[in-house]
Amino acid sequence: MADLFQIDSHKLIYHPERVAKLADVGQDWEKAKHIYPIYMEIAPLGACNHRCTFCSVDYIGYKPNRLSMDVMNTLLPELGRLGVKSIMYAGEGEPLLHKNISSIIRLTKDSGIDVSLTTNATIMPKDFLEMALPAISWIKVSLNAGSAESYARIHGTKPEDFEKVMANLAAMVKQRRENNLDCVIGAQILLLPENAHEITKLAATCRDLGLDYLVVKPYSQHLFSGNILYKNIDYSGLLALGEELKSFETSTFNVVFRSHTMKKYNEPHAYKKCNATPFVWGYIMATGVVSSCSAYLLDERFELGNVNDESFEAIWTGEKRRKNFEFVKNKLDITECRKNCRMDEVNRYLNRVIDERPQHVNFI
Repeated sequence: MADLFQIDSHKLIYHPERVAKLADVGQDWEKAKHIYPIYMEIAPLGACNHRCTFCSVDYIGYKPNRLSMDVMNTLLPELGRLGVKSIMYAGEGEPLLHKNISSIIRLTKDSGIDVSLTTNATIMPKDFLEMALPAISWIKVSLNAGSAESYARIHGTKPEDFEKVMANLAAMVKQRRENNLDCVIGAQILLLPENAHEITKLAATCRDLGLDYLVVKPYSQHLFSGNILYKNIDYSGLLALGEELKSFETSTFNVVFRSHTMKKYNEPHAYKKCNATPFVWGYIMATGVVSSCSAYLLDERFELGNVNDESFEAIWTGEKRRKNFEFVKNKLDITECRKNCRMDEVNRYLNRVIDERPQHVNFI
């Protein structure tokens, strides 16, 4: 199956200048200091209207913290100036619940930053289609069942939300078509024992709605999550589903069955150090806390500062990030990290470039 957007891989290879700087850092903080993220995840809001059975950030508590528009008016142009290339609005809450989300998305794009959105899509702000959709590179909707009944059980919500999602997706596809927009619209299902039998049904639904893709991805146990229902999930018996899903593909619709990531889940880490943190990505919580890794939210060792109190540049070049840099370089036990984390493929690549650099590299 085609993975046109390299969802089951990584795209760091398209940023050779940043990789070259990173490869040259070694233990030198002065070299590390001004290497800013290429990609960031931001949680505009901490509250969520669903209680998914697989939620990895349940331990944060779905608190109604929010980033203010005043803070974003300063933060986003600064991030663009510092060289941040992309922001995904998602996080520990549902981003479309933020009353200013359309303005935030528009400002992000106007700041020279590519925008994406991960959402459950049960809510559609009034100005979203006209203001936000034209500014978004891609939207990925978390849609973890093929029927309203299963959706309600897995998402911890009412069955009616399933139809709300379908209506909102149809509205986005219609707006895109009528206005010739570039936004890629897709859905994502976490492959679970409860929904495996409905994935072919969902693939047909997504195709017929006019979506660009459906991603089928594996579960990954978060270190701090109270949800351990799927901790020992085994995907070996479900890999054949990938072949069955090929029949739903068309010239305009792809199914990205993440078999590569599924196969990695029960394997040991392929590298000994995390070279991605605290460099090529970062996370901002709804409280304003900047974290160098989304797998360690609320862990003070990874908290660098708060954008409500100081500039991002001051945070990123500050003492807490220096300590985090030294900790990740010298003390972090990678075996304690989340399997298949967001930076896993990036780290596999950086491991080859930095830690397993072979002899005779000039003989290309």
